[in-house]
Amino acid sequence: MNDPLIIIGAGQAADQIVASLAQNGYKAPIVVIGEEPHPPYQRPPLSKKFLAGEMAVDRLYLKPAAFYDKAGASLMLDRRVTNIDRATRTVVTGTDARLNYATLVIATGSRPRRIALPGTDLDGVLYLRTIADVQAIHSRFQPGKRLVIVGGGYIGLELAAVAVKHGLDVTVLEQVPRLMARGVGPVVSNFYARLHARHGVKVHLSTAVTGFEGAGRVERVACADSHHAADLVVIGVGAVPNVELAAQAGLAVDDGIVVDDQCRTADPAVYAIGDCASQMQPLAGRRLRLESVDNALSQAKAAAAAICGRPLPPPQTPWFWSDQYNVKLQMAGLSAGHDEAVVRGDPESGTSFAVFYLRDARLIAVDAVNRVPEFMASRQLIAQAARPPADRLRNEGIAMKDICG
Repeated sequence: MNDPLIIIGAGQAADQIVASLAQNGYKAPIVVIGEEPHPPYQRPPLSKKFLAGEMAVDRLYLKPAAFYDKAGASLMLDRRVTNIDRATRTVVTGTDARLNYATLVIATGSRPRRIALPGTDLDGVLYLRTIADVQAIHSRFQPGKRLVIVGGGYIGLELAAVAVKHGLDVTVLEQVPRLMARGVGPVVSNFYARLHARHGVKVHLSTAVTGFEGAGRVERVACADSHHAADLVVIGVGAVPNVELAAQAGLAVDDGIVVDDQCRTADPAVYAIGDCASQMQPLAGRRLRLESVDNALSQAKAAAAAICGRPLPPPQTPWFWSDQYNVKLQMAGLSAGHDEAVVRGDPESGTSFAVFYLRDARLIAVDAVNRVPEFMASRQLIAQAARPPADRLRNEGIAMKDICG
């Protein structure tokens, strides 16, 4: 039998590359190795419907077992790869089993960034990344309990929205001056600060945590000039790419595993996709690692096409989303480096508006709050390197389809 294509990691990128390989007519055996006991599942609902108890575990799973059987893919779950030997084209698992590969795809994703502060080992100090993480958090969801969230990014704020609806007393501590600062502009940050405050969440900005205190279990979160009582703490301060295997195997790493437009590393038999991969982003003009479902799926499709000798799919405008309360935030493009921000709608009094980001008059990104038309049209305009007039973007009397008309 021919050596299989091995995929290290069993997340959404792995699921998509199995599907795309099958669609491209790939016939060799495929082995998917995952550290968790679950088959590939969706992560976005973890901090939303699954945490809220509105979605069962099996509804998170991306495909039924029959799909993998039909695609010729075997799942090796609850198994950790400990070494990659590129010279012999083998991977070693935690059981010391050695598996040969013809092609290797590294889809190891990312993990929560840990913070090195006193008290992080106390009972009740948790992170949110996996099904098991959410089950541990949800088991402590009781009305009146005091939840402190360290970090005001997407995950932390989605958690806050669910928790406050369940009757918890919620505090968010963010060390920088605004929420979601890595992903959105100040107008959107300020809107979300007001939104959470209206729902009863206590948001503290420019507040750095110095440690966690308690007798065996967490009771307080210490900051430079304040303390916050806590029955439960969830830390959400970003993610770290799982690149250690690749680095030990001698592959180039630059905040992620370095890949080309085909998601191939410097080793022609090894690819990397998803949160762990660093790729040149034409919109930004530099190499970036994007943490999003859309990016994971796009890279999986590109890698599958390359492996099967098919033309690469056309590049897509990166996009992201976040659901908090009844507000949907949809983002397209990359706003870093913009020199003008144009607001359409009224973020001060409503819950529906969009902020367009321009650089040298070219549209490079949009943050759309309950504004699907603006989001959809902007994805196309960004891909076209369009230069829509700022006054027309601002004018709600002009339909998005006519902005450049």
